[in-house]
Amino acid sequence: MKAFEVKGLFMMSPRRWQPFALEVASADEKAAVEKTMALMGSRHKVKRKFIKIEGVRPLKPEEITDHAVKHLLGAGK
Repeated sequence: MKAFEVKGLFMMSPRRWQPFALEVASADEKAAVEKTMALMGSRHKVKRKFIKIEGVRPLKPEEITDHAVKHLLGAGK
């Protein structure tokens, strides 16, 4: 598994797009986007068509700030 930062926008209301940046642990970039879609849908009840992914970049172990991602990767040791 690797750590990725996924940045994008999701529709909060009919006239407002909210930016987000989320750290996820996944096997590759495609899986990171899929996990982000699932998390945003479950947390904010947003349909996938209202989520725009602007970019995905891999993170180095020292760049990870999310404790759950650190634990999954074993980088917190």
